[in-house]
Amino acid sequence: MDSQMQAERLVAFQEGLRALGYVEGRNIAIEYRWAEGRFDRLPGLASELVALQVDVIVTAAPPAVRAAQRATSTIPIVITAHDPVGMGFVGSLAHPGGNITGLVFQDSELSAKRLDLLRQAIPNLTRVAVLWNKEGGGVNALRAVEDAARTLGLQVIALEVREPGDFAVAIASAKSSGAQGLIQLASPFITKNRAILLELLSANRLPASCELREYVVEGCLMTYSASLNELFRGMASYVDRFLKGADPANPALEQPREFEFLITLMTARSLGLVIPSSLLVQTTDRIE
Repeated sequence: MDSQMQAERLVAFQEGLRALGYVEGRNIAIEYRWAEGRFDRLPGLASELVALQVDVIVTAAPPAVRAAQRATSTIPIVITAHDPVGMGFVGSLAHPGGNITGLVFQDSELSAKRLDLLRQAIPNLTRVAVLWNKEGGGVNALRAVEDAARTLGLQVIALEVREPGDFAVAIASAKSSGAQGLIQLASPFITKNRAILLELLSANRLPASCELREYVVEGCLMTYSASLNELFRGMASYVDRFLKGADPANPALEQPREFEFLITLMTARSLGLVIPSSLLVQTTDRIE
């Protein structure tokens, strides 16, 4: 997550706190720690917060959640993440069973929806590439998309990226394999390197459905996603409960109620795509 995205999510979280009567510097103190895209720093940062004996840890994205989980089993950890059950963060959504809870979006379900919407946007789509990273949606999300593709009669080309140099290889492989579109699964690593991905998608004229609004603003064709600002705003209610003494093992994880479907019409035109009116009426926003 880059600095602008961090700032937006932080503002949303602070708004959530203020709505509950918390004012930073008056009746709540917040210790901030940023890894600045370096996941190797996360364990040390988590340990720092534990050493400060904070009352609650708030974090997002699988690598950060994992670092906090390993650093403490007693301090409540409030998260925004996808597939926390599959990643081993909680026992179940209804009964987390440990010290982790919060808000969750199932990227496997969202990615399957993105696939269907991309199919509606691209006439005669038969083969689609899926770009994934193990620290993001991971194997579970990939399998969900593969299952959805079979139902829709589509062939899948799975492309894993681990290093920045993998993006060029992946997109070249997608094109040489005859992919007519691409689904990008949720991943902090891909988000960090999205400028590379978006440049390659544009250069190779490959329509894509990406995980977040920011990708679409910067050139990806479309997204269907949970509103992360709303999720971060909602994290404040969990903080409030724990500051008032709630047991972290009890509160169930909540799923989002608001979703965004965005299309970049400029990108569609550059790709020579005419988006059907039946699809446009489903959008929550369009970028001209």
